[in-house]
Amino acid sequence: MNDMAQQPGDGVGGDFGRDDPSGRLAAYQARSETPLDLLSLATLWFVLVPWSYFDNVLGVWLTLRIALSVVYGIDLAYRGVLAGHPVRYARAHPLALAAVLFPPVRAIFSFRLVRAMFRRGHLARFLLVAAVLVGNGAIMVYLFERHAPHANIHTLGESLWWSLVTVTTVGYGDYTPVTVEGRITAILIMLVGLLTLAVVTAQVASSFVAQAPSRAPRPPRPEAAPPEVTLPEVTLPEVTLPEVTLADLDRRLARIEALLLAEAPERE
Repeated sequence: MNDMAQQPGDGVGGDFGRDDPSGRLAAYQARSETPLDLLSLATLWFVLVPWSYFDNVLGVWLTLRIALSVVYGIDLAYRGVLAGHPVRYARAHPLALAAVLFPPVRAIFSFRLVRAMFRRGHLARFLLVAAVLVGNGAIMVYLFERHAPHANIHTLGESLWWSLVTVTTVGYGDYTPVTVEGRITAILIMLVGLLTLAVVTAQVASSFVAQAPSRAPRPPRPEAAPPEVTLPEVTLPEVTLPEVTLADLDRRLARIEALLLAEAPERE
């Protein structure tokens, strides 16, 4: 959900949520959130640089100012239509309405992308946001330095080259900012560069650590027990023994005793 949608009375909650049973408003906000945040982040230089630095490019400033108002106005109007109450929806979203009248207000929500940079597994998003921030820094340094005394950054190309050299921590020193504003911007670009190197290094190290268990030798598997052999059942014939009485046993014992007595003298 948009952060604007998380304000009191905003988003798909409340009355607007009940008027959107199909979920079209929520689906649109989910689709448009990242592009609008990225647009706002890409125009961050427009927010941070005072209008006095746009002297001979004031037409560009006015054009961008109107274009952003139109984009944010269309977004707010479309969300109001999906909610079913355009006027009431706009009144319930004062920050979104303020962004239409004064586009720099929308930059507040672009920091949602900066927060998302540090989530695990979002390396591509992190690099995209870092590149946008470096681009902002290049434009800002160009605007701050182009007319400054003793400055050697006079074109946007020179500023972009300086930003790339700075963010990679190479620092050739062929171009350097001389204004206070330019040096403050340079510090921010240096921090982005150091942070990018740290995050990329951590991601690479994490991938190697995750692969380590798969490369370790696996213990041998225990041999499977031989299959049990089932012998066929053998049915023995039944043997019927004659019945023996006590008299029969007495006679047999007497016969055995007589045989033993008869053999005794022969042994002596």
